[in-house]
Amino acid sequence: MKAYTFSTSSGSIHYWTNEICSGRRTLVFLPGLTADHHLFDRQTEAFEQEFNLMTWDAPGHAASRPFSLNFRLMDKALWLHEILREAGIKDPVLIGQSMGGYVSQCFMEKYPGESAGFISIDSAPLKRCYVTGAEIWALKRTEPMYRAFPWKTLRSLGVNGCSETEYGRSLMETFIDSYSKDEYCRLAGHGMKMLAEAMEADLPYRIDCPAVLICGEKDQAGSAKSYNRRWAKKEGLPVYWIRDAGHNANTDRPEEVNRIIREFVYSL
Repeated sequence: MKAYTFSTSSGSIHYWTNEICSGRRTLVFLPGLTADHHLFDRQTEAFEQEFNLMTWDAPGHAASRPFSLNFRLMDKALWLHEILREAGIKDPVLIGQSMGGYVSQCFMEKYPGESAGFISIDSAPLKRCYVTGAEIWALKRTEPMYRAFPWKTLRSLGVNGCSETEYGRSLMETFIDSYSKDEYCRLAGHGMKMLAEAMEADLPYRIDCPAVLICGEKDQAGSAKSYNRRWAKKEGLPVYWIRDAGHNANTDRPEEVNRIIREFVYSL
């Protein structure tokens, strides 16, 4: 994987691709809030010789800092689109974990017909009908809520609440330790606020390509499991429940998640 930089008015975004070859499917891995591109190491290692790959450190995360937190979820979709164009990538299969799944839905809303497939990993629907007003209210107040916790407690919640395995927890520990408490609270607060605003926009967020949902059986992040059950039923989407996996199912059970990804991509 080779590193590249994409400049915006708010800061620079760092992204990585392998050699982009015509005739191969392209998998675009989008990590969740506060995580960086290493969240998908077990996937890029498995697929590097098989598919075109792209991943990034999302704006404001890891190498993509400093970055002004003045953007919306749709801005991330726009920047992703421009990066894919810069890299010569067409018809991507979007694979988004948590916040990455929301970015994927914004991408499909803003650029209909441009995605070959969508895989949601421990994410949830953006459609307004799935959330209550109280949930949106709470999302907008994430930052002060986080600041109320001692840093040691907040760090422990972030590490242990996302993964069920030593590998997954060590990754989250590395991600979180790259931030100060102030930076972590601001980043998380901004992420949840722009998520709430994207839901309030009440856009169709139509999934216009083949899609599958993946969710850890032990996902403890918010109401992720409930959202995925309702999402699968309402939209008619297949859902795969990953045993003994938490919110970062792809780090807890990479072999199983990789098998689902490979089978899905070859079915397109």
